[in-house]
Amino acid sequence: MIGQAGLTPAVLAEIEIALDAHELIKIKIRAERDDRKEIAAAICVGTNADLIQSIGQIAVVYRKNPKK
Repeated sequence: MIGQAGLTPAVLAEIEIALDAHELIKIKIRAERDDRKEIAAAICVGTNADLIQSIGQIAVVYRKNPKK
């Protein structure tokens, strides 16, 4: 969940860990509509992942784990 502090390096690091473990994750982004799109795009760029779906406050992100 991304809250008032926004997308911090610590949150991005946790997203990296979750993507390594699960490949497909849901992220709840609590921000204004326009800000949610920017945050989702920043997550994809920062983690080298793909945005699969974005509905409301939930963004679904996928990154293939090369170790699996």
